[in-house]
Amino acid sequence: MKSLLSLLGRYVLTFSAVAVATLLAFILWKHYAQTPWTRDGRVRADVVQIAPNVSGPLLNVSVRDNQWVNRGDVLYSIDPHWLRLAVDSAQADVEAKRHEMLMRQDAARRRSQIKGVISSEDLQQTASAASVAAANYHGALAALDLAELNLSHAIVRSPVTGYVTHLRLRPGDYATAGETKVSIIDANSFWVVGYFEETKLQHIRTGNTAHITLMGFKPVITGHVESIGRGIDDNNDETGGLGLPNVEPTFSWVRLAQRIPVRIHIDRLPEGVELVAGLSASISITP
Repeated sequence: MKSLLSLLGRYVLTFSAVAVATLLAFILWKHYAQTPWTRDGRVRADVVQIAPNVSGPLLNVSVRDNQWVNRGDVLYSIDPHWLRLAVDSAQADVEAKRHEMLMRQDAARRRSQIKGVISSEDLQQTASAASVAAANYHGALAALDLAELNLSHAIVRSPVTGYVTHLRLRPGDYATAGETKVSIIDANSFWVVGYFEETKLQHIRTGNTAHITLMGFKPVITGHVESIGRGIDDNNDETGGLGLPNVEPTFSWVRLAQRIPVRIHIDRLPEGVELVAGLSASISITP
C-alpha cells in the first residue's frame, strides 16, 4: 500500500511538473505570438543636404566635421569678388536705363504738348519708346536685385540646429551651385523605425507604447507608435525587357514573413543616451 502511494505520488508529481511546464510554454508562446517585438530596429534622423546657390571658390570653411551648429551659423563662404563686380555692373546698368527712361518720357511729354503740329504716328512711336524704356529700367532693377541676392548667398548658413557630418570641404575648393557640399543632421528630428513581421501587425496600433533598447546603451527609451508603413518593395513587380512583369520562376517552401517598417516617436530620452543615426535597436510594443 505504501509503495502504491509512493508510485502514485511520483506520477502526480511528474504530471504536475509536465502541466506546469506546458502552461509556462503556452504563456511564453502566447506572449511571443501576441506581443510585437523586434531586434531589427534603427535610429533615424533627417539629414539636410546644403548646396550653395552660387558657384565660386571657397574663401573659408567655418566648421569642423561632427561639430554642433545652431540655426543661422556660418558654414562656409564663397569668394564674393566676382559677385560684387556683378552688383556694380547691374547698378551701372540701372543708372543707364533710368536716364534713358527719363529722356524718352520727357520726349513723349514734349510731343504731347504740340500734338497739333505732329502726326499721330509720331506721337504713338514716342509713347511706345517711353514705355519700352520704362520696362527696360524695371528689368535692370530686377537684375540688380538678383545680383545683390547672389552676393548675399556667398555666405552659406545652417538652416537647422544639429551636427555637421561627413565634412570634406577645404578653403580653395570650388563650389558649384546646386551641388551638396555640407550635410547637417537635424538634432530635433531623431526617431526610431522598427521592422516588424507582418504576422505582428494585427497587434500594433498607432499610439501604442514602445520600449526601445539601443545596442550600445542599457537604459530603456520610451516612445509610442507614430505611424505604420503602407508599402514595401515587391521583387515580382519589376518590368522585363518587353514591358511585361518579371515574375520569379521559383517559390521557396519555407515562406518568411515580410517585415513592415513602423515609425516610433521618442517620448523620453534617458540621461546618458546619445542618439546617432543608424544605431541598432530592439523594440517591443505594448498593445
